[in-house]
Amino acid sequence: MLTKKENYLRVLRGEIPEYIPEYTFGKMPGDTEEPTNWIVEPIVLRGERTATGRKDIWGVEYVATYETGGASLPKPNDFVLEDITKWRDVVKAPDISDVDWEKAIKKQMDELNVDRSQTTVAFNLHFGYFQQLMALMGFTEGLMAMIEEPEEVKALLDYLCTFYCTVAEKSIDYIQPDVYTIMDDTAAWANPFISPEMYRELIKPFHDRQLKFGRDRGLPITMHDCGRCEDFIEDWREIGVTAWDPAQTSNDLDTIKKKYGRSFVISGGWDASGELALPGKTDEDIYLSVKETFDRLAPGGGYCFCGGFIGPVDDENTKHRNKVLRAAVRELGSRYY
Repeated sequence: MLTKKENYLRVLRGEIPEYIPEYTFGKMPGDTEEPTNWIVEPIVLRGERTATGRKDIWGVEYVATYETGGASLPKPNDFVLEDITKWRDVVKAPDISDVDWEKAIKKQMDELNVDRSQTTVAFNLHFGYFQQLMALMGFTEGLMAMIEEPEEVKALLDYLCTFYCTVAEKSIDYIQPDVYTIMDDTAAWANPFISPEMYRELIKPFHDRQLKFGRDRGLPITMHDCGRCEDFIEDWREIGVTAWDPAQTSNDLDTIKKKYGRSFVISGGWDASGELALPGKTDEDIYLSVKETFDRLAPGGGYCFCGGFIGPVDDENTKHRNKVLRAAVRELGSRYY
């Protein structure tokens, strides 16, 4: 049997795998097995911990929530940037001139202790240009800035992109990733936050610049984008994206599967929402939800499972449901093909 790494890379190359890969962002809580995928960001981009969550390298404070297992959002009504035309006075990249990149990356990888014979390492830099603008300004001011001051938005994102590309240039070959990952949540559950035209004008050029590091090294490229973001798929493909997570069910996944086949990998297609989120749902309901998802999206390859139940990390019900879910994914996925 192929290792998880070999099997996952086979899917990313457009080949049919031996079994259905289980895409993750790293090791799942409570899981003793090595994960399929582990996303690694250079340590200089980590930011700092705070009493309530963390603060990113641009000064945005994030507040974690117990109910979501520690997921965090920018602190409400405490935005760093109020006027897009003043961004040069507010947004300052950290000084990285004295970083010993080889030493820093080696220490980081030693601490992560990834079994690279079993797990792919995916190189990532940040959670997105659109998202960073919203984190700096909030959605109201951020979206208005994109409409009223597009040139200033482009200037700010160019500044961010230049910094991130500098970090990529100095760190990527020490990490030696198997996959290149990019992220940007440009959509809500029902619709994108911005039009495809606005994406092409204000966001895509910076995605393109950043992805050049992956393209130049021949790495498979994955995109993380939540919500109904299918409007951007053609643009992603133009800049080299070959897989998308978490591919939520508000998208027309059947049409996407039929259109692209194995050339564009769907990682997801399962959501812990709707009826599954209601009290009283059984282990059998979870098992059947996985089977239905596999039967819909896995035929012919081009598919990875991605998903889980969200809840407090110490909630026994959430732990149990995720245990049942992962067992179903592994049982059904191991013999699917």
